[in-house]
Amino acid sequence: MVASSVSGCATHYQLEPRRTAEVGGPSWFGPSQAREQERLLRWERAVGPPFVMHHEPSADLPRATSDLLLVSWNVAVGEGDVLALLTDLRARDRRRPLVLLLQEAYREGDDVPQTLAAESVVAGRLGLDGGKRRREDIESIAAASGLNAYYVPSMRNGSPADSREDRGNAILTNLPLDDLGALELPFERQRRVAVAATVSGTSEDGTPWRIRVLSAHLDNLVGARRLWIAGGGFARARQARALVDFVRHDEVAILGGDFNTWFGFAEPAFQETARAFPDTEVSDFRATFRGLLRLDHLFFRLPDGWRAEFSRGESRYGSDHFPLVAQVHIGHLL
Repeated sequence: MVASSVSGCATHYQLEPRRTAEVGGPSWFGPSQAREQERLLRWERAVGPPFVMHHEPSADLPRATSDLLLVSWNVAVGEGDVLALLTDLRARDRRRPLVLLLQEAYREGDDVPQTLAAESVVAGRLGLDGGKRRREDIESIAAASGLNAYYVPSMRNGSPADSREDRGNAILTNLPLDDLGALELPFERQRRVAVAATVSGTSEDGTPWRIRVLSAHLDNLVGARRLWIAGGGFARARQARALVDFVRHDEVAILGGDFNTWFGFAEPAFQETARAFPDTEVSDFRATFRGLLRLDHLFFRLPDGWRAEFSRGESRYGSDHFPLVAQVHIGHLL
């Protein structure tokens, strides 16, 4: 991937490789400006490392397929019951390739630092407290589901006195998962790290295929100096442009996420991203957040002969967001 300049509404920044990938880990990208890097580093010091889990290929998975089931969903820091959703998805067709793009996944345990440097920054704790359904962290979900998993925390979920948790974005799939990437978005209010990976398979006519998939979560608010919600649209547009730039060379790419579009499909973050993913066709315009707002979106860039359709799920499965469920029909690669 080649770095390039991207113009934002508030500032100009450059997207660049940030560090060399460790074996089996992600390649890192982010803004080049020293001030943004310093802010992001203060948040990063409070979280644990990326989490990657690979399983042996399932015997249920066919050797060749031309259909893929894909879900994008904000799981509300473990309140969303991912295993229940998987049960329902597998009831349709257990042998179908499956990809989950998750936002607000969380991780709990010793990998999350308990002692923090003085300059570290943490986010307020989100998630259920005692007396309600037990939450499941991303490592437990990956182990119980048998899916390959990749998770990168964006921020610590509360202070060390509150929890031993971090939260961020994840990808789960029963397909091979490689070419892992982590993109630190331009800093606005909180550290946001989008995750990217490549999934691959073989179509029914024997043609190999590869798809770049991304899970992202944009800022919902900005500071008071930029008018909280009103200024958030400009911030999200800047973060969305970074996502678009990150995959500009990928012929086949699917981006799912909680874009926090308080103004729905009219927001620049949605409109500019949709233009860069020209095979995005929205037919279900229902709200995804508490029945009021369309915050969640899926975007597609597909080769000729491929197509995708998606709709909102009918249950929140315990989250405050509905999932978006897509079917991708894989055609011939020319």
